Amino acid sequence: MKLPRRRFLQLATGATALPALSRMAKAQSYPTRPVRLIVTVPAGGSPDIIGRLMGQWLSERLGQAFVVENRPGASANIGTEFVTKASPDGYTLLLAMSANAINGSLYQHLNFNFIRDTLPVASIARIPLVMEENIAVEPKTVPEFIAYAKAHPGKINLASAGNGTPLYVAGQLFKMMAGVDLIDVPYQGESAAIPDLISGQVQALFGVMPASLGYIKSGKLRPLAVTTATRQEVLPGVPAMAEFLPGYEASGWYGVVMPKGAPAEIIETLNKQINAALADPLMKKRLIDLGCNIFAGTPADFAKFIDAETEKWAKVIKFANIKAD
Repeated sequence: MKLPRRRFLQLATGATALPALSRMAKAQSYPTRPVRLIVTVPAGGSPDIIGRLMGQWLSERLGQAFVVENRPGASANIGTEFVTKASPDGYTLLLAMSANAINGSLYQHLNFNFIRDTLPVASIARIPLVMEENIAVEPKTVPEFIAYAKAHPGKINLASAGNGTPLYVAGQLFKMMAGVDLIDVPYQGESAAIPDLISGQVQALFGVMPASLGYIKSGKLRPLAVTTATRQEVLPGVPAMAEFLPGYEASGWYGVVMPKGAPAEIIETLNKQINAALADPLMKKRLIDLGCNIFAGTPADFAKFIDAETEKWAKVIKFANIKAD
């Protein structure tokens, strides 16, 4: 994929603005005071834990505190807007998530543009989803599920964690690519949907794998497919959705971004340290235990990924006529 011009210009900003000696001095001195890492969900969830793990690593390696600051609300938009309006000096970071690639198309009147107003620093991890169903549902494979849904349009209830959430749009992508008519049943979070899925009030759900594994392994839910491009080690017998719908891929993800205008040498410093964390055996184990797939790369790699995710979900949102609650 060719890097969009706006991304190229953003990533290049600051690269030639200072003499080489000045850039080197700034990179070596950064940070000289505590850095805020904004997390857009409440304390205690997986994103918060990941943010604190990375903050601790950066604190130890760079000699200044990287302090997690929780600013939840409005589907991650409150914390994201705060970061886009912050000084681009390297002292305010955002733990970006998959919601940031969805919200630009979902919300029509945001006071910021995520792609325009941020610079990618480093990707961290991707979180697999799994399509799962009530064990009493007749179809037991994805092809059988699609065939049944086509034969009985509007008869299967598909639960989600709420309109516009990553789990919701994963289900809409399935509906779009499979050409099926399912009834959407949004809940206030995945934990609220699981009991109704187990009891049979709803028949299927695209769930976050870490939250689903216990129910799958105990036989309370039946997995049909993982939503990553390939099969997952924790569910080796479960196929990838792409085996039936080529090109299907949907997962949560985490990474770090900064306000537009941040110095390129600071981005380089942080990218180097975050990638070092992702290569550390202990950090890798802790992230894998949280259900993550390690997702390292350059700022340019992360920029291309965000652009592709934003474009993909914009198409799904338009197809499904999804509106923000």
